[in-house]
Amino acid sequence: MSSISLHSLFDDAARRFPDRIAIEESNGETITYAQLAGLSNRVRDRLRARGIQRGDRVGVWLTKSADAVASFLGIMKAGAAYVPVDPTAPAERNTLIFRDCGVALILTQDRYAAAVREGFEPAGSEPPMILLSGTGAGRPLELCLEHLDGDEEAGAYPSAAVSDDSLAYVLYTSGSTGRPKGVVLSHGNARSFVAWCAATFDPCPSDRFSSHAPFHFDLSILDIYLPLSHGATLVIVDEKLGKEPGALAAWIAEKRLTSWYSAPSILAMMAQFGGLEAHDYGALRTVLFAGEVFPIKHLKALRDLWPGPRFFNLYGPTETNVCTYHEIPARIPSEQVEPMPIGRPCAHCAPLVVDEAGEPVAPGTAGELCIAGPSVLQGYWNLPTQTTAVFLEREGRRWYRTGDLVTELPEGGYRFIGRRDRMIKKRGYRIELGEIEAALYRHPAVKEAAVIAHAREDGLLLHAFLSTHDERVLSMVEMKTFCAARLPLYMVPDRFTSLPSLPQTSTGKVDFQQLQQRLQTPAPEAA
Repeated sequence: MSSISLHSLFDDAARRFPDRIAIEESNGETITYAQLAGLSNRVRDRLRARGIQRGDRVGVWLTKSADAVASFLGIMKAGAAYVPVDPTAPAERNTLIFRDCGVALILTQDRYAAAVREGFEPAGSEPPMILLSGTGAGRPLELCLEHLDGDEEAGAYPSAAVSDDSLAYVLYTSGSTGRPKGVVLSHGNARSFVAWCAATFDPCPSDRFSSHAPFHFDLSILDIYLPLSHGATLVIVDEKLGKEPGALAAWIAEKRLTSWYSAPSILAMMAQFGGLEAHDYGALRTVLFAGEVFPIKHLKALRDLWPGPRFFNLYGPTETNVCTYHEIPARIPSEQVEPMPIGRPCAHCAPLVVDEAGEPVAPGTAGELCIAGPSVLQGYWNLPTQTTAVFLEREGRRWYRTGDLVTELPEGGYRFIGRRDRMIKKRGYRIELGEIEAALYRHPAVKEAAVIAHAREDGLLLHAFLSTHDERVLSMVEMKTFCAARLPLYMVPDRFTSLPSLPQTSTGKVDFQQLQQRLQTPAPEAA
């Protein structure tokens, strides 16, 4: 049965607002709705001419740009699903994702082509590639398609009709086995979330939305599809700019953004070091943050500096996207020292808090938050055992076990307490500490490895403890360089400590409690 797709939401907006600016790059280059619609149609036609079928996966390794968005839309119009990877991540990780997901084709840039070929074995086994010379406002993608059309016309194809469970995209998150895992999300999953966003944040064609999150991160779903289904403008934040609080603070004011969405870390840095009082933020009407706890003192400072816009704390894993939300009051009580609650469930989500046996807990009792509803993932790509493990069947419904511990508040809504397992969030990214340890074990000198997340006032610090086969001390520079070649930068440990051996529990497992205690009084060998 045909249903409303992400690409049809965009096409409807393009028909209503053909001349409005759809995407504005950081440097000011733009592309209109009509141009973006035409470009995504050409991607669709080229993919279909290449044999891409309904349900296929297409890898996208492009820097954040209008070219990437046009590729996402074109892939979905062809009936396929897009699999975005982090352009700044090690090539080995990106090609592993493409291999794992069995992509039928890869859209990428010339500079990444050699890395793709090296990542597939045996030589010559890599899927076909469509290569762009670069990215920027859709022009490199357009030139690429014109060149391909010069060799052979692609023809014209209709955009795919989809059902709610048709695959739209696969987002890879950190995996406890040392391998990232693919979260399978459908058009129905995404559309239910975008519809909730529209009802809650009331977007209009004059809005200018930030695009701070990388496109392989789930925050990008709101960034892209909420404005582009309402005739608003998506303003790309360059990756380098996005990490510079002073320059970014001035840029937000200069671009007259009306809606900002990011992890709290960048907002906290702007509150401290951005010089926000020097700029006019009169256009800003909505500030959204998600992905990690916002330190209350920095949130108070930001709320004082930006008194005009509405602030929302959004909570939810990649597997559900946002499932609870809390609007921050205009004035945060000075005596408040706890972080803001994660709030009430979104209208399309049903919550359930359970104990370890899966039984509901009494209100006010800590338990694991489970979510049911149309935004909940289909499963993990090619991981049936893990998929089964994360769902609770109860009351005739399928509940996703978030792994997050919460308590229900007397006034309603929930307060986040912590993680059930060793998954943490840093700078908005969900990280399995086991994946970092798996990378450390690949160093030839490492005998034992354990990673601890240490919460400090200035943020979360990743501390790696190592023992080596020859008991030598591995330098900070050596280990950071080694990790940076195998992990995204946000997963590279901040500190390394070498020990003769790691402490063990009575059952022979690494004693993480002892290691955590060491961080309270750092040992002299800490690098």
